[in-house]
Amino acid sequence: MTDPIADMLTRIRNAGAVNKSIVRIPFSNLKKEIARVLKDEGYLEDVRIEAEGVQRALVVTLRYLGDRVPAIRSIQRVSTPGCRVYAKADALPVVRNNTGVAILSTSHGIMTNSQAKRAGVGGEILCEIH
Repeated sequence: MTDPIADMLTRIRNAGAVNKSIVRIPFSNLKKEIARVLKDEGYLEDVRIEAEGVQRALVVTLRYLGDRVPAIRSIQRVSTPGCRVYAKADALPVVRNNTGVAILSTSHGIMTNSQAKRAGVGGEILCEIH
């Protein structure tokens, strides 16, 4: 697998498309932090780590609104291994007129575009969600 973050986002997108409530994703610390930010922003219900021997998995519970409408309408990768996308602190992206969220990898850790703006840091734009 050349892009594990894109794989994670695709698993979440596909699970929402078929109204699955739980998604199992191969574990990494970066994916755990992205899932934590998504949970803090209200896009996911729960995030937990399951261990089966030496293999660990991130188990994500998707959040649905009302009549089984996924809370995540769109989730897409911005920076890829072949084309990295960076933003300075004064030029952070605005997603859907601030109704969406961009997740950034900064020197202060994984955070949203609004948190990065408050902290005055820039970084690599990993993905955008709305």
